[in-house]
Amino acid sequence: MLLRSIAVLAVANVLNNRVAPRLAPLTSAAATAALVAMARRSGVPWQELGFEHGRRGAAIGGALAAGVAAVYTAGVAMPRTRPLFQDDRALSLSRARVLEEALVQVPLGTVLLEEVGFRGVLHGTLRRTHGTVVATAVSSALFGLWHILPAIDMARANPALGALTAGETPGHLDTARVVAGSVISTAAAGVFFCELRRRGGLTAPTLLHLATNSLGYLFARIAGKQPSPSK
Repeated sequence: MLLRSIAVLAVANVLNNRVAPRLAPLTSAAATAALVAMARRSGVPWQELGFEHGRRGAAIGGALAAGVAAVYTAGVAMPRTRPLFQDDRALSLSRARVLEEALVQVPLGTVLLEEVGFRGVLHGTLRRTHGTVVATAVSSALFGLWHILPAIDMARANPALGALTAGETPGHLDTARVVAGSVISTAAAGVFFCELRRRGGLTAPTLLHLATNSLGYLFARIAGKQPSPSK
């Protein structure tokens, strides 16, 4: 069950990042359905997959999402941190494509599969046999590795954020260090998301994840219209 789930996630990762990115919502929806079906056939109940605590999860996730919006607003307003938001992956898109990314691609193509796959199916399956600590560690480590391909793209599209992730200066980026930094940071985020999942089901990390990614496109556009610190 575990190996089959990892295989489904690996195939979806390559399809979404390299083969057919625009079809990511369809690919992710199919992969999510397959993962849930495999888990249910293996006897994992809905509660252990994270489909619980909906009201509490909405309160926790909503508060954290509001916090993300506040941090992004402050970050774009400050010249020193504004370059972190100036991402070519958003700035090169038309307004319609930005809306598509924020409202379709991110929720269905990214957040759905990552939350149900890592915090739901992988975490729930591992916790049944190995306990919470192992489930959190393994699912979070795999979540970090999941971001190898996106990190390669980030090094090219957002040098400032890539440099922060790698601990380097934007003019001397080492892609390998950016990838390593991204894997470590997203694995750490996975641990935090697992704790949110424990307290508020899948709803809590899903809302935080959605706010972090979707609002990123909006604030990237806002940052792109502001003068850079060197101007």
